Amino acid sequence: MEEKFQKRYRIPSARLPNWDYGWNGSYFITICTKGRCRFFGEVKNCEVKLNDDGKIAEKYWKNIPERYNYAFLDSYVIMPDHIHGIIQIKKNIKNCRDAINRVSTKGGITEGNNPMLNDNISRIINWYKGRVTFEIRKKNPRFSWQPRFNDHIIRNKQSLKKIRKYILNNPVNW
Repeated sequence: MEEKFQKRYRIPSARLPNWDYGWNGSYFITICTKGRCRFFGEVKNCEVKLNDDGKIAEKYWKNIPERYNYAFLDSYVIMPDHIHGIIQIKKNIKNCRDAINRVSTKGGITEGNNPMLNDNISRIINWYKGRVTFEIRKKNPRFSWQPRFNDHIIRNKQSLKKIRKYILNNPVNW
């Protein structure tokens, strides 16, 4: 039986244990809308036709490298009810923090291990989902994401090639 926290069952983490999601590498990300509602457009003739909400989702996906200078985009596709994309993290200096962060991220219940205070995939996706939600809800208050996102650590060139092909063919296989 699963452990309880404050008399509730905890959802186990889907993240790879002992892996720092701020480490340099390539990450295959999938983010779905709540209930798989088709907020972003439609697929016609094996091609995605983005509506206004889909264009917002694409705009902010493309803005990720502007917001996070250590993040680089590879292949991606905005589908009617989800997004697939590869984000590469490339930092020049590993585990380097400026003085203000060394002080401000210590303590608290996470004892300085809060992933939202570190430069990692979770922080990027949290910002992305929040920004897209804020912009879309100005016109469509029903918009919502699923609570989590899926990730896969890409470990070699063969896997990278296979995932790129999967992303490219996603509209064709719709």
